[in-house]
Amino acid sequence: MNDQYVVGWGTLALINAGLAQGKNRTGMNWFLLSLFLGPVTTLLLLFEERRNEN
Repeated sequence: MNDQYVVGWGTLALINAGLAQGKNRTGMNWFLLSLFLGPVTTLLLLFEERRNEN
């Protein structure tokens, strides 16, 4: 397996975790989901609404 592919996929998972936390979601759950679904998870997060902090 290409090392650059693994690094890019891991970086995308970290970015998705940060996006999720910015929308008041659990970053770890989205990180793990990103490891399996990659760019699909990014699209899901982009259309996800921000949660209220109640």
